[in-house]
Amino acid sequence: MQKEHSARQRGVTPYLFLLPALIILGLTVFGPALQAFYLSFTSFGYDLTQPPQWNNFENFQRLLRDQVFWQTLKNTLLYLVGVVPMLAIAPLLLAILVNQKLRGVRWFRVAYYVPVVISMVVAGIAWRWLYAENGLFNQLLIGLKLSTQGVPWLTSPSLALPSVMAVTVWKGLGYYMVIYLAGLQAIPASLYEAAAMDGSEGWQQHWDITLPLMRPYVLLVSVISAISATKVFEEVFIMTQGGPRNSSKTVVYYVYEQAFQSLEINYACTIGLTLFLIILGLSLLRLAFLQTSNGSYL
Repeated sequence: MQKEHSARQRGVTPYLFLLPALIILGLTVFGPALQAFYLSFTSFGYDLTQPPQWNNFENFQRLLRDQVFWQTLKNTLLYLVGVVPMLAIAPLLLAILVNQKLRGVRWFRVAYYVPVVISMVVAGIAWRWLYAENGLFNQLLIGLKLSTQGVPWLTSPSLALPSVMAVTVWKGLGYYMVIYLAGLQAIPASLYEAAAMDGSEGWQQHWDITLPLMRPYVLLVSVISAISATKVFEEVFIMTQGGPRNSSKTVVYYVYEQAFQSLEINYACTIGLTLFLIILGLSLLRLAFLQTSNGSYL
């Protein structure tokens, strides 16, 4: 009897430790998510003090007709395509460089990591000044006689989104470099010594040893950077406000705009739910592709 009681107690103890975290997650994440799901199928009347009215799929029908939403969705996908490959490759190259046994290499590690600890608000304002019409970038272009009037970095519909992407990449290089650096330092030096004995030298060693062993880290960085790129907001809010002509407006910024500027809370929840379903579908497709190609999940 005592053994059964102690076994039951051991089975309950882990859940007791998890209970405080589950309560906090329920109040701050799961509860609001369920409420947002409910609000996606409702609408408020003129009196916001009254409970919302059920309107079935009217919000989703409005979403299908909303050209601005499709533009923001396109911008978000472009953000993914432009940012994720850069943040998957460039930090790995930096990590390989700063992993060398060179004099003063620690200072380079610190220098590359400094943008990570800088607030995005400060970074966004600083880059907005650099991108300004009389900012440093245009002054350099004019001084080098590469341009006569400068480049409209943030005021051109074709350049605004790539300019914001550059800030995201710059801000994340150091963070993902540290992840890669941890993976590089876990690779035994004996593997490189054996490769050198077989005639593999320089970058050929990284191609034969580093890249295959760093594959889990590349996958991790790709997933994290994709999530960050999907929910990008601060850069757009500080630097472009979604303009010009919605060319840099992302889905998350559109949710903010509808909820807090237009007070279309129900419609904003509908947009958020749609984005969640799209990301979920892409994630499932990606996992299915990995399972098909490798035979198991990574």
